[in-house]
Amino acid sequence: MQKTFLMSWSGGKDSALAYYRAVLDGNVPVALLTMFEEDGSKSRSHGLPLEIMEAQAERMGLPLRIGKADWNNYEKEFISLLKNFKSEGIDMGVYGDIDLEDHRAWVQKVSNEADIEVSHPLWGEPRRNLLEELIAEGFKAVITVVDTARMDPKFLGREFTLELIEELEALGIDACGEEGEFHTVIVDGPIFVEAVPAVFGEVIEAGQYRVLEVKLQ
Repeated sequence: MQKTFLMSWSGGKDSALAYYRAVLDGNVPVALLTMFEEDGSKSRSHGLPLEIMEAQAERMGLPLRIGKADWNNYEKEFISLLKNFKSEGIDMGVYGDIDLEDHRAWVQKVSNEADIEVSHPLWGEPRRNLLEELIAEGFKAVITVVDTARMDPKFLGREFTLELIEELEALGIDACGEEGEFHTVIVDGPIFVEAVPAVFGEVIEAGQYRVLEVKLQ
C-alpha cells in the first residue's frame, strides 16, 4: 500500500539509496529530516553545511526540516520532530541503516514513542551489493569525512567507483563505512532533477577526523 513518508536524511549514500528504493516502491515522500548541531552550522551525522543539504532538498522537490540538538537532548528532539510529522498525517519514517542492530533498535524505539511506522529499505542486504547498485543507478557519492584511526585521509574527495570499492576492501576497510570509517555526500543521481553544484575546499582537522570542506559553487 502506498504510504507517505519522511526521509531521515544524512545527505550521504545510504540515505539516498534508501530514499530511492522507497520511492520506487510507490511511496510518497513529503519531507527530509536532518539533525544539526545546536548552532545549526552543520549536520550532526555527516558534518555537511546547511546550504548543501538545502540544495539537495531543492533538487528533490522537498522541504528540508531540521532539528538542532547536542547529544544530550538529541533523542528528545528527534521524537518531538517525529510526533510533528505524525500529527501532519505522515505514515512512516524511512531510514538508511543496513545491518547495525543497535541503530535499528534506536529508530524503532523513538518511532514507537511517536507512534509512527518505520521502513528500512536496505536492511539485511550485503553491503557490497548495495554499493554496486548505487553506482549502477548513477549516483555520485564523494568521501567527505575520514576517521584517520581507521583509514588514510588521502581518500577524501574520492568519488565512489567499483575501483574505489576494490581499493578499500584490499586494505581491509569496509567499503560501506557502516562503522563510521568515513562519510559521503551525494551530489548527483536519479533522485535529483539536476546535479548539486558542490565544490570541495580545504581539509579541516577535527580530532581524529579529517573533514573535506563542501560548498556550493
